[in-house]
Amino acid sequence: MAGIFYFLLFSFLFGICDAVTGSRVYPANEVTLLDSRSVQGELGWIASPLEGGWEEVSIMDEKNTPIRTYQVCNVMEPSQNNWLRTDWITREGAQRVYIEIKFTLRDCNSLPGVMGTCKETFNLYYYESDNDKERFIRESQFAKIDTIAADESFTQVDIGDRIMKLNTEIRDVGPLSKKGFYLAFQDVGACIALVSVRVFYKKCPLTVRNLAQFPDTITGADTSSLVEVRGSCVNNSEEKDVPKMYCGADGEWLVPIGNCLCHAGHEERNGECQAYCSDSQSVFQLGSPRPFHVVCKVKTFILICHSPFPSPFLMNGVFQRLPDT
Repeated sequence: MAGIFYFLLFSFLFGICDAVTGSRVYPANEVTLLDSRSVQGELGWIASPLEGGWEEVSIMDEKNTPIRTYQVCNVMEPSQNNWLRTDWITREGAQRVYIEIKFTLRDCNSLPGVMGTCKETFNLYYYESDNDKERFIRESQFAKIDTIAADESFTQVDIGDRIMKLNTEIRDVGPLSKKGFYLAFQDVGACIALVSVRVFYKKCPLTVRNLAQFPDTITGADTSSLVEVRGSCVNNSEEKDVPKMYCGADGEWLVPIGNCLCHAGHEERNGECQAYCSDSQSVFQLGSPRPFHVVCKVKTFILICHSPFPSPFLMNGVFQRLPDT
């Protein structure tokens, strides 16, 4: 009977390929540490027990690209305790990480003869470690993040109609302090398929505000923390008031304070300080067939322009204009 349930679960996975393939474009304030869909070849995660529990399955999408998933469906047997552990994941200096899980789960009421043994949840754990080569799962080392339940579970009717019921759950964990960590998924008797697992952290992306540049900044350890960042003035500018901003936990810059001003002879353009005479323009002198270069940009009322030829528009090298009205 368990083999039949595995077949039904495997068949249902073919119906969700379109939902998890395609371009994977993530927000600029998210840095991906693990994306199971991007792994070439087998994932090769550690399962315990080695047989009869989590099983890695490859499914081909519409472009004949393999999708690696893990599934388990021991709903007929009581007291299930099946563990699946990822490879070591470096945290890259992040103190808080986010885990996005896409999965399908079978409705226990749609399975005959499984009352009392079939479950509709699984558990998510993590374990911090500086060792990236741990070979075995030691359950006592792992701390529980949460129990994961499906918003939607699928039935035999959904399989026949090829209706996709893909769940997405996101959890966060922190503060983290070691070089990396492992994630683990504990099955206690569900019929479930892990379609994709993505781990990421958030940052405030590099930006320029008030002529001050603020670097990529990883968010703080808490979901409500603000990281104060001092900006550095862009080229050809100097501080008027100390430029600061705060990097919020959601990866957004907040509360800009202070600013920089362009040096004399420069103006602000597109977040930069550019020299007034940074543009070269060719003009024709009256009565002359050859153009000459006026290396200047009209910005002030009186501007010194340089040209190799005399011009009726220049009086001793000085061009005068009236104020703008």
